[in-house]
Amino acid sequence: MNLSPHDLPSPAAPTESKQRSIAAIWEACVIAVDSIWTHKLRSVLTLLGIIIAIASVVTVGGAIEGLGGYVWKQLSATFASNTFLVARIVRATSMDEFEIKIKRNKELHPEDMRAVEERCSECEAISPMMRRTDTVKRASQVFYDANISGVSADMPKIQSVELTEGRFITEFDVAHTRYLAVIGSKIRDDMFGPSDPLGKDIKIGADSFTVVGMEGQKGNVQGRSMDNTIYIPYTTFLKKYGPRQSITFQVRASSEEALQAAEDEVRQILRARHKLRPNKDDDFDILTSSAIQETIDRIIGMIAVAIIPITLIGLVVGGIVVMNIMLVTVTERTVEVGMRKAVGARRSDILLQFLIESALLATLGGVLGLGFAYILCAIIESTVGFPMQITASYVLLAILTSGGVGMVSGIYPAYRASKLSPIAALARE
Repeated sequence: MNLSPHDLPSPAAPTESKQRSIAAIWEACVIAVDSIWTHKLRSVLTLLGIIIAIASVVTVGGAIEGLGGYVWKQLSATFASNTFLVARIVRATSMDEFEIKIKRNKELHPEDMRAVEERCSECEAISPMMRRTDTVKRASQVFYDANISGVSADMPKIQSVELTEGRFITEFDVAHTRYLAVIGSKIRDDMFGPSDPLGKDIKIGADSFTVVGMEGQKGNVQGRSMDNTIYIPYTTFLKKYGPRQSITFQVRASSEEALQAAEDEVRQILRARHKLRPNKDDDFDILTSSAIQETIDRIIGMIAVAIIPITLIGLVVGGIVVMNIMLVTVTERTVEVGMRKAVGARRSDILLQFLIESALLATLGGVLGLGFAYILCAIIESTVGFPMQITASYVLLAILTSGGVGMVSGIYPAYRASKLSPIAALARE
């Protein structure tokens, strides 16, 4: 069979079809913008539900993200990266697990920590974490409930300790059980006022300590002051409060890559000291900083999963409002639809017109809601002091979700508009 050149498909046909599609979309966007601008007040009232819903979702999301960063920042002051805790019991997920551990696990003593310090090659720094609350006195001044911490010279390598004056505890101080103290800013202000405390004595309980350093101001965490701490050598702490108490000590690995190796070394050393057989469970607990971070992330994720869907319910209400307004719009513009169909517009063109208009309307609400959320977050952060963090994921959630709601809400009104008969539509004029 012979084909004439006219029977062959034109190479330009796909290009022309694509250009027509782009032109149709552009025309629908222009009509949508004109309609929204012409009915500004109605558009704003229509968008209120979506604006409030998006602002709620993004603000709650910013609070959740800020909470995660805030908690980890506060923990980092006492639990730096590449570190892990070793204790009789660090954590228990249930009462049954706690009862098992309290029966199985043994107390850890300074000898255990010193054995780790001597044998662990991947351990960069080790310091005990011993705490006690006591009364501090100087002349007629009394400071109640000071946090007394028994530490080693390695503490600044593990935790953030910034001194404004003086020095920290040294290995010599620890080895010779010296009665020296590094005090927090609140204790310094209450005990000494404007005078210089270096070299002067304070009484912790019944014992006198010489002040050798002052820590910078750290502020409050959940209403609790972080500036009422006093660091003393852990050997002095044990001599003062009892040498046979179970201790917790913190270990810092030389790097993130060496963290697991350091943890394994500590585990082997302690198992050997406690004469544990290979088939026996550890009789002590180890908790790494990465495990804490994972726990925080999991809790924050659970909060987000519970709260975000609840706040998204507002978008459903906003979508219903958009659908109602679009149905009204279709009724008002019946003649316009009839005229467009009379001059050659297809059902798909009408459908596209109203879908784009509803999606554009809802997306505009999402953008305005996002801006409102930024304002709310700024107000909360400046007045309350709680950190708010709006991430890119919540920005995308606001734009895409609002646009999607608008698209879904516009399907039925757009379908009704596309089914209108041009003769019946024009007859309503």
